[in-house]
Amino acid sequence: MENQSNQKPNELRTEEFVVNIGPQHPATHGVLRIEATLDGEIVKNVQPHLGYIHRGIEKMTESMPYKQSIFLTSRMDYLSAHINNHACSLAIENALGIEVPARAKAIRIIMDELQRLTSHELWWGSCAMDIGAVTPFFLGFRDRERILEIFEANTGNRLTMHYIVPGGVMRDVLSTFVTDVKELLKKIKGYRHEYDQLITGNYIFQHRTQGVGYLSKEQAISLACSGPVARASGVSCDIRKLHPYDGYENLDFKEVIDYGCDNWARYVVRMEEMNQSIHIIEQLLDNFPTGDYRTKIKGIIKLPEGEYYQRVETARGELGVYIVADGSNKPYRMKFRTPSFSNLGAVNPTTVGLKIADLMANMSTIDLVIPDIDR
Repeated sequence: MENQSNQKPNELRTEEFVVNIGPQHPATHGVLRIEATLDGEIVKNVQPHLGYIHRGIEKMTESMPYKQSIFLTSRMDYLSAHINNHACSLAIENALGIEVPARAKAIRIIMDELQRLTSHELWWGSCAMDIGAVTPFFLGFRDRERILEIFEANTGNRLTMHYIVPGGVMRDVLSTFVTDVKELLKKIKGYRHEYDQLITGNYIFQHRTQGVGYLSKEQAISLACSGPVARASGVSCDIRKLHPYDGYENLDFKEVIDYGCDNWARYVVRMEEMNQSIHIIEQLLDNFPTGDYRTKIKGIIKLPEGEYYQRVETARGELGVYIVADGSNKPYRMKFRTPSFSNLGAVNPTTVGLKIADLMANMSTIDLVIPDIDR
């Protein structure tokens, strides 16, 4: 009897099935559900499902004075809290025509770059663990802890600092700040070789990342990716270079761009960005300004009626703050363009056709912070 199916004799029959990756416990700080369609171990489609940690931050800003609404942004990308507050403060300052003192600008940039270091150190450890290495996770937290101690000593907080405000910073840094940060950077440089010994030069890690998770330059632009994800695909998009703010235009540093377009390129970009952050901080410490740490402004902020936009470079890419003001002490509308939301679109094109284990590696190098997506 003639075989009516398209299946060849002795050919293994397969069929597609759907696996839910997440959501994790709904009380955790970041919850994302990935619906992965598989044929065996091969990924046919990846569909992210959002909204598990949506808190209505954008809507809440409409009922809060400008000064208070700034600090809601600390809880979006909580690994870029300083930088998020910086973006909102800049938007308000530009609307009011406020000039920030040089000392405040230097403190802001130092805090931003220390924040970038803490984020990349945490990413390095968790990325390695997602791919199968446990030790780097503990080392990443060990190294990040030293920076958090600087944050705690000078701002009173470790994660959501609420330190950068319109006009400057909440309070001046300690008299030992410059010495403390220089000593910190010395320690950071001293242990960077451990990162290369454990992971960068590790053959297994290289095999899992090189040539895996390909995202072309055209795809990165089409998906509006930003930050290390886009720069690893050859896209020049560093806001600190393209639209400098608070003195970045006066600093010597490189925009780190790689053309590998894969997981390895995204790893290399972040590792080099850590070196550039150290270089930026050292320049400011060597010429640390004196003077005021904040410009005095009115206790109640009222923005002139109009529309205002400000962008900054967080640890994950471009954060845009769009404010519609009606002349009152509260924003009529505040909208955030967050990098994790745009970068999430890269999960599908980098993964389809690969194996399920590669999905974990891809998501690690894309480096998503889920509350930054849901808002």
